[in-house]
Amino acid sequence: MLLFTLLFAAIAVAQNSSIQTPTSIVFDSGVPTDAPVPGLYNGTWRPQVHFSPPRGFMNDPNGCFRDDNGTWHLYYQYNPTATVAGNQHWGHATSQDLYTWENQQIAIYAMEDSQIFSGSAVIDTNNTSGFFPNQTNGVVAIYTLNTQYSQVQEIAYSYDGGFTFIKYVNNPVLALDPASTQFRDPKVIRYGNSWAMVVSYAQDFVIGIFTSPDFKNWTHASNFSHHGLLGLQYECPNLVQMPVEGGDAMWVLVISINPGAPQGGSITQYFPGDFNGTHFTPVDGAARIADFGKDNYAGQFFYGLPETEEQVFIAWASNWEYCQQVPTGETEGWRSSMSVPRRTHLANVTRMGWDMISAPYDLSPIYSSPLATNSSLGNGSILLDYSTLPSRAIYFQCNVSNIPNNTYSQGTLNFTFYSSTTHESVSGGFYFGGDNPFWISRQKVLGFGKTNPFFTDKFSVGNPINTNGTFTLEGVMDRSILEVFLDGGRNSGTMTFFPLGELDTIELRAGELNDNVTVSVAVWGLKSTWADQASADGVVYGNVTSGGNSTQTMRRDMKAHT
Repeated sequence: MLLFTLLFAAIAVAQNSSIQTPTSIVFDSGVPTDAPVPGLYNGTWRPQVHFSPPRGFMNDPNGCFRDDNGTWHLYYQYNPTATVAGNQHWGHATSQDLYTWENQQIAIYAMEDSQIFSGSAVIDTNNTSGFFPNQTNGVVAIYTLNTQYSQVQEIAYSYDGGFTFIKYVNNPVLALDPASTQFRDPKVIRYGNSWAMVVSYAQDFVIGIFTSPDFKNWTHASNFSHHGLLGLQYECPNLVQMPVEGGDAMWVLVISINPGAPQGGSITQYFPGDFNGTHFTPVDGAARIADFGKDNYAGQFFYGLPETEEQVFIAWASNWEYCQQVPTGETEGWRSSMSVPRRTHLANVTRMGWDMISAPYDLSPIYSSPLATNSSLGNGSILLDYSTLPSRAIYFQCNVSNIPNNTYSQGTLNFTFYSSTTHESVSGGFYFGGDNPFWISRQKVLGFGKTNPFFTDKFSVGNPINTNGTFTLEGVMDRSILEVFLDGGRNSGTMTFFPLGELDTIELRAGELNDNVTVSVAVWGLKSTWADQASADGVVYGNVTSGGNSTQTMRRDMKAHT
């Protein structure tokens, strides 16, 4: 009965293609309308190679695409007037390498009685919308307009490649009858000669699939319902075709859930399968988790990459259980960062069957000189003080080979990042015996981690040793966020933390390994990609407040964990 009801409740609002002059009703005192929001990036916790907002609160990535000039566009859920959710706009930044970001002016503004929730953006090369009769680089954004009474899908269009948008005069283009406050997060892709959308009926645990020739008229095609982990609601669906190791490209449907993740709060799962333009069919009923940490949510794939290329994914690096309480808000005037961008493909390399391999996008543009290398570590260790590295951002890699691939393998490979002043630490490691667990821990970080009951401090994942007897570990440490990648990205984990003292020392060590096992390690410093926006004079927060926003504190039901 549910699917029957949803099929006929979804109505496409037929519109004409008239173009209107942009109008702006901006109620945000002190928020610029013709320039980027200002921000400084010299805070102790401020990541130097991850994207974070200039000030205020950020959550889901939105509208990600790569244009014909090779520029990457990242939009994001943004409250520029407070460090808690509410007053949601679309912030915007661009990059040539996915690490060195330039903040742009806000792309789509909230209104006093409505907010711009999550969505996506595409390049309308063939002018299917009718908005772009004289160009091939017009951008159409589709997003959820949230009000106290309903969530509907709207579109806006951009003549200048995605920097400024005009809201469609006959919005909404997709609504439910009766109205719903749980209908959101449209992700649109091109399939054949049509546009296809996945959108969430959040608390019904349904992903609706719609098709349209022009963005204005949408037809319901099918539903994907009650698969995998349910949590308490589905959010932020993504549908993408990606390459497969040793085979033809396959489709992947990504669904985020919040709250109700196994470790609490929010998490992202994915389903490999087949898509024919109207229906998605998974390969099986398994729930596959995109990240074994607690700070990777609502990820989005960048539109505009051919399916023969590894698809690029970026996620919000926080969790709804504590994102509005982390101490960066009070002390530095911002909250939340994005994960590093990840290149992804599918491979059938474990007993689970299909795995989404997720590894850091090319870091070479931001490498500094190697800080330490050892090609024969064995059962030894290296200790490195990187307190003079301006960014305090580190990339490290460990490669282990000749591991006995049976029950007699043994030993450990561990890493620890220390603070020389407070003796706090963030650590992780791999047990080569038994079930081959890998773990990361923020247990020995003082302050926020000791006072917030939801800030789970340890995470682990089983990572069976490769049949060729090898294991690889990569990690990116960036002041207040750690991301680790195992075996080229077969497993990944994201973890934030907020130490009272700066982490400035790394130790890598191996012990009790089998005879003939070889270990090589290397550590590189990373350049600060925000150096031009850092200042020794301190951070000025303008009108940002760390508490609730007086004009609009409403957020998605189930997310107001203040």
